[in-house]
Amino acid sequence: MQYHYFAMLSRMKNIYRWGLMRNTKPENLSEHSLEVAFIAHCLAVLRNKRFGGSVDPNFVATAAMFHDTGEIITGDMPTPIKYYNAEIKSAYKQIEAVAEERLLSLLPEDLREEYTPLYRLDEETEKLVKAADKLSALIKCIEELNMGNREFAAAERSTRKAVEDMHLPEADAFLAEFIDSFALTLDEQNGRA
Repeated sequence: MQYHYFAMLSRMKNIYRWGLMRNTKPENLSEHSLEVAFIAHCLAVLRNKRFGGSVDPNFVATAAMFHDTGEIITGDMPTPIKYYNAEIKSAYKQIEAVAEERLLSLLPEDLREEYTPLYRLDEETEKLVKAADKLSALIKCIEELNMGNREFAAAERSTRKAVEDMHLPEADAFLAEFIDSFALTLDEQNGRA
């Protein structure tokens, strides 16, 4: 029997983010998910090294890679719509859950129990992945602003505030130590400018 789970995941590269905004460089779901995984791994390491945590950075990174896979079925819902009010937010959460269940059903039964935890996160992992997701969005805003795209100015401010409002020490550390580098040129990042 053939199973379609991984063929479906390969479609992440066909789902583009930021659909309501003019982009200088389109970003697909695959690119976004990898960046979120890198950041989530860092946040988990920061939690363990600096803030007394004991999370598994590899699991957190893997969960981040899978965090938006439901959008293969639902598409990318723009943030202003998704969070317009509590009713829409709740309905979308239900839609996401159905999409994730559908994806899991595309795996052989003996593999589902291994993948299910990636969709049913504990609170600590969920917070780290959510923070990484917001930080990735902030990076996209910074990159677009660097290209002269003022379309992302308000999104940059509101996304930065959303990260700050999480009051997550790991996210605050990432903001303080890493985020400004995304506004630099390659030569500046390499210390040659």
